[in-house]
Amino acid sequence: MPLLEHSDPLDSRQFFIAVKRLADSLSYGTDRSQMLGQGIEYVQSRPYIQGDPVKTIDWRISARTGVVHVKEYETPKCLPVWFIVDTSSSMTLSSTPISKYQLAVQLAGGLALTCLDQVSPVGVMGAGSRDLNIKPSLSRDTVMRWLHELRHYDFHESTHLGQKLLSLSPTLGDNTLIFVISDFHDSEAMRAIKRLNQKHDVIGLILRDPAEDNLSGAGFIRGKEVESGHSFTISAKKEFSDLEEISTALKKAAVDHLPIYTNKPILARLRLFLQSRHLLGH
Repeated sequence: MPLLEHSDPLDSRQFFIAVKRLADSLSYGTDRSQMLGQGIEYVQSRPYIQGDPVKTIDWRISARTGVVHVKEYETPKCLPVWFIVDTSSSMTLSSTPISKYQLAVQLAGGLALTCLDQVSPVGVMGAGSRDLNIKPSLSRDTVMRWLHELRHYDFHESTHLGQKLLSLSPTLGDNTLIFVISDFHDSEAMRAIKRLNQKHDVIGLILRDPAEDNLSGAGFIRGKEVESGHSFTISAKKEFSDLEEISTALKKAAVDHLPIYTNKPILARLRLFLQSRHLLGH
């Protein structure tokens, strides 16, 4: 039986407009870097040396010490950002007009464009069985291409979140920001996340369908996917997990995380979450 492929119900133009609006909303109020390598981070002040630009004089310290000092700035480093997007079948099941998968793709796109505004290269890796691994880049066209690819999904893709995270680890540099956008149904994922978070900054965005909160302990469930009408029968114990257990595991791993429900507004909570952790600035 061939795999059933589906795409987001929004047409391409509507989808990318939605992603751009999300990016603009997340970037609002932050300082956008106008050029790569612009020295904007103050490091220290030192005594004036002949030839130093007059505009760099630190008048406050010069007045206090009686010796002319100038300010030194450091070129900010480009912090690579990876988006690990769960493309497995559990993400596509939905009791609301928008599924966890569709919301995950929009979140990845909006956050990726926001990172590009901050001159941070972004890459993406699919956490399902498909082969999707694109290294961090500052190219907006590259982001748009992998977003278009992510819009297509099927209902039979298995989860490999833990495995994919472990395979990513050896390829990373000294410091990387990693967004894991998933429903965290892979029991092997927490070990990999804990390991990655020891050297890098891992952020967990927990995608949640409201129906999942009432299905734990149930046997088999027969349902229908909202957009496509695709019918399915699953084991609730296998496909659904407890949000409190996920949050507790992430807390023990010292990973910042935010539950995001498909039936609730997300922008205000997401902005507050990112800003409180200084993830939107330089």
